[in-house]
Amino acid sequence: MRTFLIAAILLTPTLAFAHPTGELVTPSDLWRSWTFEPAVVALLTISAIWFALGIYRSRAASITLPRQLAFWSGLLVLAISQISPLHELGSTLFTAHMIQHELLILVAAPLLAYARPIATFLWALPFHWRASLGASSKKPAVRRSWRFLTAPATAWTLHAVALWGWHIPRLYQATLENEWMHALQHISFLGTALLFWWALMQEERARHYGASVAYIFTTAIHSGALGALLTFAPSLVYPIYAGRTATWGLTALEDQQLGGLIMWIPSSLVFIGLALWLFAAWLRESERRVELGSVARQINLPQSSAK
Repeated sequence: MRTFLIAAILLTPTLAFAHPTGELVTPSDLWRSWTFEPAVVALLTISAIWFALGIYRSRAASITLPRQLAFWSGLLVLAISQISPLHELGSTLFTAHMIQHELLILVAAPLLAYARPIATFLWALPFHWRASLGASSKKPAVRRSWRFLTAPATAWTLHAVALWGWHIPRLYQATLENEWMHALQHISFLGTALLFWWALMQEERARHYGASVAYIFTTAIHSGALGALLTFAPSLVYPIYAGRTATWGLTALEDQQLGGLIMWIPSSLVFIGLALWLFAAWLRESERRVELGSVARQINLPQSSAK
């Protein structure tokens, strides 16, 4: 149950993240286009206070400094993607919308997953609530459901389906016309990305570097392929942007190509960089095991010789 609690805490702010206004953002009014939705600001603030309270109450078992920094950084990126002018600009430029999505998927989600703030959030709750949630999380049905959702293959599949599904023209364009569809899109992107990065970063799977490298490489391939399709499409995939991009010196097709490039090149480089880092960690772990095995054999050799 506690795992579902943290997911709800992290995903709740996105319920108010989308509110298409129908007004186009021009270069002259860009910096006046900050979004201060009371619900969004309140929920992000509550999350920050809740986390800080958890740190204060859990001094004896405090979350490490790197994980604290990861959480605050992830929350900051969420705020930038949803409160800064980038959010409103996404209704005018496809490129801005792609940058917003990449911030959610490639920056905020892995930072929050690395922070692993479940225990910290729980410390902020009254003792009897913590005990109740702890007992609920041990129920077989809850444990089986969570293991299934956080299995790398499941998380990979859900993330891929969300990414490709929401770029179907009819669904994507609906997100710019309906605030609930837009909110659902952001919940899907952030939620499945959290599951994906969480699945790869779990401690009990920390030594399964080979599988993690494979999942990240294949994600880089399919997300890059989607970006390439958008980049080389001969016509507008999302006609809703026609007539919206002129004030930015771009045709709608050029805007689509630039957005596709952002999804294709930078995101692929991030994924490949992470995969190479994991591959290097895999090699270091293999060398460490070889060295440990060699030391163990040297220790046992005199004993076997004496016999």
